[in-house]
Formats: sequence, structure tokens, C-alpha cells
Amino acid sequence: MNDIYFGKRVLVTGGLGFIGSNVVHRLVEGGAEVGVIDSLVSGHGGNLENLAGVLDQVNVSISDIRDMDQMTHLVKDYDIVFSLAGQVSHSESMRDPLLDLSLNCQGQLTLLEALRRCNRDTKVVYSSTRQVYGRPEDIPVDECHPVNPVDTNGIHKMAAEHYFSHYYEVFGIRSVILRLTNTYGPRMDLENDSKGFLGTFIRKALCGETVCIFGDGSQIRDLNYVDDVVEAMLLAGAIDSVDGKVFNLGHPEPVSLQRIVDILQTLLEFPSKTVPFPVQAKAIDIGDYWGDYSRYRSETNWEPSVSVEEGLYRTVEWYQESDSACVQ
Repeated sequence: MNDIYFGKRVLVTGGLGFIGSNVVHRLVEGGAEVGVIDSLVSGHGGNLENLAGVLDQVNVSISDIRDMDQMTHLVKDYDIVFSLAGQVSHSESMRDPLLDLSLNCQGQLTLLEALRRCNRDTKVVYSSTRQVYGRPEDIPVDECHPVNPVDTNGIHKMAAEHYFSHYYEVFGIRSVILRLTNTYGPRMDLENDSKGFLGTFIRKALCGETVCIFGDGSQIRDLNYVDDVVEAMLLAGAIDSVDGKVFNLGHPEPVSLQRIVDILQTLLEFPSKTVPFPVQAKAIDIGDYWGDYSRYRSETNWEPSVSVEEGLYRTVEWYQESDSACVQ
């Protein structure tokens, strides 16, 4: 897949963040000419250290995707755009919905409008979220499931999806929408507890602290190791037949939250316990979720290759070796 990007001009918004930086590393390995836009908004995970080893091979612009003047200049001449900039925290979207609106709606609309003005020939891969579905009526959840988000972040990501579809249908700006589930692995932000349970679990496990599981621990989730997600994104950018479509990502082996903790306890020594749901967290909890990604598999032959056990092992090993988290 890397060879397909050799010599291509590729822009990654949010390229200093978790998933974005992993995309950048793969693109550089594949010989692409890579540009990165990141505003380094405090608390959102962007970090120049995420591009260690490839920084001198990448054109980095510390810019705000909400700034039309900047974006009109920066998006010129790129063949493909991976749109990964935005707010990903569900709890933060409830605390500051206007910031979430600005980052996830205004930011994406500004990107699209900049492309409409000066680079209509590019293709965009947009990272959406399984949160647009809200609480599943049944599982596994396929793309025909009703969208009914339970938090502000899901509402704004759903709106952004409509922007991309609209600009594809009306202005011909090609795009693909991928609805991501729980992505984890090297370079994820472990410091911010508002970005989901998995980063918190991993950080506390590395530090030997008590991992608290909300509820009884039976909630089901599907986890995607970041290398598999990057592969899915690269396929989306390279295959024309997926243009204008929406796809779920997912994993064939969903696991309970308790099972995730059990796996981590085979790798690290730390205590754990179940605790009652905080009221605010319970209000936006979706219960069980397991995504049906068969539509994307049939279009691209994408299949997650990393098991949960292997992915958590690789993640723990990476943080221990990088000394970038609290380790015993």
C-alpha cells in the first residue's frame, strides 16, 4: 500500500496528534511528500515529538484549520488530504460545546471551502466516529443503523459528515468517511482522561495505579490497533470506488471492559475495581457497541490484522521503551 503513495503530495490535518502522526510516519515510509497542519491546541494531543524520526522530512505548518486565509494557501497542490484535525473527547464536548462546534464543524467546513476555491481535484479521507450512532438498537452495528448521537461531539461529527457528502454531490470534491471505533496504540494521548477509557486504563496500568471500571465491566467494545486504522485510511485514499461513501471500521473480536483490564494485568501489575457510573458519564454512555465493517471489507479487502492481546502488548511495550509514560 505504501508504494501507491510514492511521490504523491499528501496533506494531513491534525498530523501532530495520535492517529495523524501515525499516518504521517507511514506516508513518509512510502515515499510521499507530506504536509502537516496542526494548531497544537492545548490538551488535544498534538506534539512535535510524535513525528520524531521523520520531522525533517515533513513540511509542518502550525496553523488553525478554522482560518480561511491560512487554509486557502495551505491546501493548494495536494493530491490527497487526510482530515484528522478536530475535537475527539465526548465529555469535553459536553463541557464546552461551542469549542467542539468550532473545531469539528467550522474547521471541516473551512477545509472544504478552501478546497472548493483552489483545489477541487484533491480527495479527502475524513475520520468520523461510531458515536454518531448513539446507543445501538442491535449489534453489530452496520451503516444502515439509525444515527442518533447522545453527545455534542457525535452531533457535530454527524454534521461534518453531511458537509463532506454535500460538497461531493454539489461541487465534486471527492471524499470518503470512515467511522472509527476505539483506536489505540503508540503515540496516543495518555495524559488526558477525557479522551476515553482506554488511554486512562493504559496510563494507570503503566503507573501501577488502580484502574476503575465504570459499571460492572461487561460493556462490549471493539478496539482497533492504530496500524490497522492507518492501513484502512491509506486504502480509502487510494481506491476510487469508495468515493462518496460512508464506512464503519471495527474488529472481529469485541471484548468487554473487564477483559481489557484482564489482558493488561497479564502484562503489568496494578489493581482494578468496578465503580458506579458518574452521573454525567452515564448520561452519554452508549452501552454495548460492536461495529460491522463488512461493507468496507468487501470494497477494499481491509481486515484488522492485530488482535486485542497483541495490540495491547505492543502498546505497553512502546510506552515502556519510549519512557513517555509513568512506568515502574
